[in-house]
Amino acid sequence: MGNLLEMRNIIKDFPGVRALDHVTLEVKENEIHALCGENGAGKSTLINILSGVYPYKTYEGEIFINGEKREFLHIKNSEEAGIAVIHQELALFEELNITENLFMNNQKVGRFGIDWAYMYKETEKWLERLKIRDCTPKTLIRNIGVGKQQLIEIAKAMRKNARILILDEPSAALTDSEIDILMENLAELKAHGVTCIYISHKLDEIERIADSVTVIRDGKNIDTKRVEDVDEAAIIQMMVGREINDMYPERNHQTGEEILEVSGFQVYSPEMPEKAIVKDASFNLKKGEILGLSGLMGAGRTELVMSLFGGFPGKYHGKVKLDGKEVSIRSPIDALKLGFAFLSEDRKSLGIIPTMDVKSNVSIACLRDFVNFIQINESKEIYSVKEFVKKLNVKTTSLETNIQNLSGGNQQKAILARNLLVNPKVLIIDEPTRGIDVGAKNEIYVLMNELTASGISILMVSSELPEILGMSDRILVLCEGEIVKEFDNRGKDISQEDIMFWAAGGNKVEK
Repeated sequence: MGNLLEMRNIIKDFPGVRALDHVTLEVKENEIHALCGENGAGKSTLINILSGVYPYKTYEGEIFINGEKREFLHIKNSEEAGIAVIHQELALFEELNITENLFMNNQKVGRFGIDWAYMYKETEKWLERLKIRDCTPKTLIRNIGVGKQQLIEIAKAMRKNARILILDEPSAALTDSEIDILMENLAELKAHGVTCIYISHKLDEIERIADSVTVIRDGKNIDTKRVEDVDEAAIIQMMVGREINDMYPERNHQTGEEILEVSGFQVYSPEMPEKAIVKDASFNLKKGEILGLSGLMGAGRTELVMSLFGGFPGKYHGKVKLDGKEVSIRSPIDALKLGFAFLSEDRKSLGIIPTMDVKSNVSIACLRDFVNFIQINESKEIYSVKEFVKKLNVKTTSLETNIQNLSGGNQQKAILARNLLVNPKVLIIDEPTRGIDVGAKNEIYVLMNELTASGISILMVSSELPEILGMSDRILVLCEGEIVKEFDNRGKDISQEDIMFWAAGGNKVEK
């Protein structure tokens, strides 16, 4: 089978940095080709060239499709050539329904205006083909989960007769069951002759779905292999340039006295104020401990931790004690003053401030600590920020670099530096390594160990069961808003199946 796509000797420079250095990508027709590399390796830049975001002549090198040289001046050129990209941040209109999104800028027009009957019928066919259940063509996008939204994006791309479908971190926000559906659909698209380029940090998915894998590191080709010829360890070594034998560093599990006690905590839906999302949650957290919160999407994990930090828009109440004293937290400012810090799962919207540089992103939560009389002591601010940036190994050319120019892992470490600058007692981390490559994951885990060794307590929400098992001292499992099980993980004899049994409500079925 010949190559459908060839990108030869691609060079792309940005001011002061070479993002791609003679990169070549060869993708065979009707295969699923994985593209791997750490954040900042150049994957997105390469895809932006292929999709016309960076037009011809803004880079060096050549693109061939079926042996024919192509020069894309804008995105429409690449779409006309049969290339469709589904980005990690989905481009759907939440207030419109599935049909309106599916036919956006491509409505079917009849003699008497828009032919809604035809469009609804076509939408039904796509819902059936992609196995999107419990939806109708008139269902609003905001009323369906991220997994189904991902499939709607795929349907949009396939309606344009895409021959090459590029998926950028498609499973980053999906549950295990939604990932299964995605994999089934990709296999079916492949059977229908569609070629896929699959960008992901999740190596188990690559082993499961991909035929070939290309690894790039620091803007250069490392290798292309058949997936059957490599294992996860080999891919990781190619990605990071070193072996990571122990992804999860050993924890000593020595914890101190109880620092946080939560009892009878209730959280209610902002849209339906009488509906409880979290029901009668009670637990404690010890000094120097990592307490993992596990559960399926929609179980109430994020709502619980956001409420504890005072940042949830709905109603919530319950008793919270810090160092044995009952406290009232009605806003994030209250939480910060008491010694709480919070890393959101939504790094893009609720974490970084994209218009600011690294220094301002790190220092913004404690600017009052740098005020002398009526102005900020910038020297003191720079010194403090630089200390934490160095301590957390945030890779940036300078503190004045816009934070958007950092890789996802370095953005996460910068936000972590912001939270440590406030000297917290309790650090709440929601999805600590979402969208982060394996090398940066390992660095985050090592940092978490160092923080707990210094006496900071961590409450960690994670959808990744290996992460929950690898980093937690104790594990709380939520199901439909209730804490249904607590595991002591110090013996490391708990399995993923044990957690999933409780998270999926297996105990209720058993009864």
